[in-house]
Parts: sequence; structure tokens; C-alpha cells
Amino acid sequence: MAEETKILVLGPTGAIGRHIVWASVKAGHPTFALVRKNAAAIPKPTLITAANPESKEQLLESYQKSGVTLLEGDINDHASLVKAIKQVDVVICAAGRLLIEDQVKIIAAIKEAGNVKRFFPSEFGLDVDRHDALEPVREVFEEKAKIRRLVEEAGIPYTYLCCHAFTGYFLRNLSQLDTTVPPRDKVYIQGDGNVKGAYITEADVGTYTIKAAADSRTLNKAFHIRLPKNYLTFNEVVSLWEKKIGKTLERIYVPEEKVIEQIKVSSFPNNYLLALYHSQQIRGDAVYEIDPAKDVEAYELYPDVKYTTVDEYLNQFV
Repeated sequence: MAEETKILVLGPTGAIGRHIVWASVKAGHPTFALVRKNAAAIPKPTLITAANPESKEQLLESYQKSGVTLLEGDINDHASLVKAIKQVDVVICAAGRLLIEDQVKIIAAIKEAGNVKRFFPSEFGLDVDRHDALEPVREVFEEKAKIRRLVEEAGIPYTYLCCHAFTGYFLRNLSQLDTTVPPRDKVYIQGDGNVKGAYITEADVGTYTIKAAADSRTLNKAFHIRLPKNYLTFNEVVSLWEKKIGKTLERIYVPEEKVIEQIKVSSFPNNYLLALYHSQQIRGDAVYEIDPAKDVEAYELYPDVKYTTVDEYLNQFV
């Protein structure tokens, strides 16, 4: 790294924000985290809690011990937001789905501060300009796409992070509802199980995000993370798990029309998770060709990064 890059993470205690903070610290960047004063804890679905058991208080204490600068502020407090942004070079937003539209306030603060070299809006999923997702996921993706257009209209330097399927959401339970561990008897598979999906651990998302943060090759580009050993069909994922436990699971293939009906009659978070699974496993929203004029592939830029493979990730559940 040619020069020091000061990085500010918004949403630093969330499911992905915490991993971005740690990756920044590990890489040696001066790292800043915007923290709300006396913010009420937001209940998390069981799956998310299982993947990220540390409390906000525990994380903040660890951050301070590791040299992270905690800045008191809030997306809804313009003055505190501008003050925080003026201290850094790169702003990475990892806010949750309920705060996507509030990023207009971050855009306004970045414009006023006038010093930001790069902004990562909160995406950390599939490419929101390339999807065929169903509600309730579609609405969130469309909100993210609107934020992209506003960033571009504002002339703010950006990188869009497209990492697809977090292992904590998709692999921790092999995309089975109401459980936090992989099944050992039967597994429900959307569609025919032969559509390619892209998987990645949240920690590796942090690593690649920070790699991209100071790389001119990712400036004003969509940064796609589809790692060779993790670009698998769901049938291939299930086969890896079967090999580990030495048992063949009963595979129950659920046709698309039934999946759509399940989404309609389910409540949150199951309807949201089912729509996410449908997006990747049936609609194939991780399968596309990139445009070199506006896209870059993470593995091509950083072939030497040692990432956690799906096979390695599943070892913890054996």
C-alpha cells in the first residue's frame, strides 16, 4: 500500500460491519467506527445471532483495545456524520436493510465534507443491477440500485461490493429454515439444485472489501466476489456435506411454483430468506458475464488471497 488510508465503517457492529472493521485493523489502516450513543439493541433473527454471537458491547470493547477510533454519531445527525467523514479517506457503509434509503444522508454528508476518495454504499449481496429477485427481497435490491444512481449523480467516487451469498445465511444450515446447523437426514433444495451460486464467509468479505478500498483498479467499478472453489451448485454443496458426515441425505426438490407460494405465506425472516435462496438457487442471479468497462472480479485482482472454501467452512459442523 503506497500510502496510509483512513477508513470509516458505518454499521460497525452488524453482521458484516464487524468483519470489515477487523479486516481494516489487520491490514494496518487507521480505522474509525461510527457508534450511536445508547442505541437500543435490535433483535436479530436466530440464524444471524448464531453466526455472530458477540454483543455490541463486547465488540466495542475489543475495538478500543485494538486501536479502533470510536466516533460518536448517527446517520440521522448530519453534523456528527460530516465531522466523522472529514477525518477519513474511505467511507464504508454496512448498514442493515432497514437503513438503505437513509444513505441519502450519507451522500449529502460526503458531498459537504468534500474529502472522501471512495464510498462503499451498503450492498454486500448480489449485483443489484443484475437480478430477478422476488419480494420482499426485490424492494431492498431496488432501493440499493437507487442509491447507486444517486452516488453516481453526485459524482462521488465509489466501489459497489457484490459478494453474493454469506456462508452465515446460506451454508450454516444448508439453506434450511428454522435451524442453525446443517441437516443430517433430509435436505430441501429449491429447483433442481443445478444452478451455480457464489458463497463467501463474512470474514472474507471484510478482507476483500479492504483490499479494494485502496486499489485504483476498483475505483468506480462493481467489485464481484465469485471465488472458484466456492462457485458451486447446491447439489455440489450437499455432496460436500454428505462426504463429511459419511451419510447420504434424502434430497427433496421443491419446484419454483411451490417456493413462490411458501414465500407468500411465510412471515419475516423466513419469507426474506426463502426469496434470497430463490434468487440464487433458481433464478441464477450469481450467473452472469461481467463488463470490463464497469466490473472487476475479485479473484482475478487478488489471486493470492487465501479464502475459506465451502469445504473448509463446513468442517466446523461435523
